[in-house]
Amino acid sequence: MSIPPYPNPHGKLLRKTAIVTGGSKGIGRAIVQKFISEGAQVLIFDIEKPSGLDLPEGSVAVFEGDVTKEEDWKAALEMCVREFGKCDILVNNAGVVHIAAPSTEVPKAEYDRIMKTNITPLYHSARTLLPHFRSQGAGAIINISSISAPRPRPNLVWYAGSKGAVSSITRGLAAEFAPYNVRVNAVLPVVAETGMVASVLGGEDSVEGRERLRGQIPLGRLGRPGDVANAVAWLAGEESSFVTGTEVRVDGGRSLL
Repeated sequence: MSIPPYPNPHGKLLRKTAIVTGGSKGIGRAIVQKFISEGAQVLIFDIEKPSGLDLPEGSVAVFEGDVTKEEDWKAALEMCVREFGKCDILVNNAGVVHIAAPSTEVPKAEYDRIMKTNITPLYHSARTLLPHFRSQGAGAIINISSISAPRPRPNLVWYAGSKGAVSSITRGLAAEFAPYNVRVNAVLPVVAETGMVASVLGGEDSVEGRERLRGQIPLGRLGRPGDVANAVAWLAGEESSFVTGTEVRVDGGRSLL
């Protein structure tokens, strides 16, 4: 899917503005593409600029920053408001996974990186965005968790633990922010066709490894970034205006096993 040159005048996110973290590649990139196709304006908040992506003028802006730093969150929101006049939607997508390994063999530095990158942005984003959402009387937050949160597996325990925290925080914030008409939901993908596949397979992508993963998914394929993007767009739009504190499992039935 490519980004259309002009906003869709009939899109489900028309006149909506969003911040998408980790929007330069993988699932985040697909979310940006989907949002633009539905008429939204998007600020990509990433530690690196997107490459090979033709960004339509007036619809996309890029803020290079670190999602684990509060000052960068404040600067990102300021840029979003400066460029687009407001922020309606936040997608906390940026995240990392460690190379699959026995839990006691994962280096402490890697454990720290997982916890800092996958959990800390939720703290900073809540503190930064809630006052803005309250001032305009509405807001939507979508956090990207993982199907490994409710269904953890051996060798990715610390990643699953970090995503378990994301799911729990999502439900807690949903209850706390509801009086301000701010909805908070999560999407739980199964392993998708991104650069993370190699890490999930223990550091090396292979045909055999992919077949093993497919065999664990009832619908018989890995996830696609677009699968996740479609769910995020629904949670961001008016069709889900009475939905908060929920977890949408985009997992091809993986959690059934």
